[in-house]
Amino acid sequence: MIYFDNASTTSVHPEVARVYGHLVTDLYGNPDSLHAAGRRAGRLLEESRGRIAALIGAQPSEILFTSGGSESNSLAIAGYALANARRGRHIITTNVEHSSAAHAADWLETMGYDVQRLPVNEEGIVTADQVRAAMRPDTLLVSVMHVNNETGAVNPLRDIAAVVHEHPTAVFHADLVQSFGKEDIPWSSLDMASVSAHKLHGLKGSGFLFKREKLKLQPLLFGGQQEQGVRGGTENAPADIALAKTVRLALENQKADRERIRQLNTWLRQALGAIPGAKIQSPADASPFILNVSFAQITSEVLMNALDARGICVSAKSTCESRSSSESEVLKAMGRPKSETTHAIRLSFSGNSTMEEGETFVKETKEILNHYGLPL
Repeated sequence: MIYFDNASTTSVHPEVARVYGHLVTDLYGNPDSLHAAGRRAGRLLEESRGRIAALIGAQPSEILFTSGGSESNSLAIAGYALANARRGRHIITTNVEHSSAAHAADWLETMGYDVQRLPVNEEGIVTADQVRAAMRPDTLLVSVMHVNNETGAVNPLRDIAAVVHEHPTAVFHADLVQSFGKEDIPWSSLDMASVSAHKLHGLKGSGFLFKREKLKLQPLLFGGQQEQGVRGGTENAPADIALAKTVRLALENQKADRERIRQLNTWLRQALGAIPGAKIQSPADASPFILNVSFAQITSEVLMNALDARGICVSAKSTCESRSSSESEVLKAMGRPKSETTHAIRLSFSGNSTMEEGETFVKETKEILNHYGLPL
């Protein structure tokens, strides 16, 4: 099998799986219990929090364990807006955010908030000048994804953050789900940031929200004292403890993995771009870990099914939207015609992806186009 769908999820790193297997069988005490088993679980949980914080230059109190990117986005956007409504009710985001961020903003609109969705340009990004033009005295929150999950377009977080921080009432949240462990993160410029483990060869149902210590959030899950009272419910201690190793491995391997995947991406852009009817949809300066390409002679669905039959896994768009309309809303927002928005597939790579797999993908794609593709 060739797995080019790593933006959807990744395989679990063997070392993470080993650690988790040990923890899930041995560390079953509730971290909030006062007996020895509970104290041990609680101690290891806090050690994990501290290690993650140290790796990103944060304080342990600024790391909130969550179930992953969707919960982190929801808590950052809805939780912050609800807890700070007196500071303003204007929220700025973009029209190509992950569904978790987009739906959180939609819900806030029903609660009386004014949500402004900035359009991306033809490269799939928003600029700092766009954000500056949209800022108002009552702007409460700006939320922008770092790397787009369909095209790999990279938003200029540092520049956007500088604009946001010119306004004392506003804070800046970034969705780092597709960039953590792959791109350099300007942590000092961020007020909140979302990270998911299963995009980093970690465990599904695990992630964290980075939140500046001074910021207040309204809990969305009610329960006890866990996670500073922000996220009620018994912590998933084994997964949260294994997350520290996931984060460390991702950061340790980032430079080497990025260089190898950059070479693979460059080669694929040239090889696929030479195929008649092909168009590379990802911008030239996109993250090398995502490559979006359309073929005029075949629809996304037909090509994906044909590749799947040959043991090759790809997607057409974000997995959280995969069962909705066959048209890519991200490409549509970038101004692409329907002949491209319904004909594009997304290749997404990890440190395990190889040049040999890329060569096989191109060979199989050419054969499928010859067999199933319509005449140009």
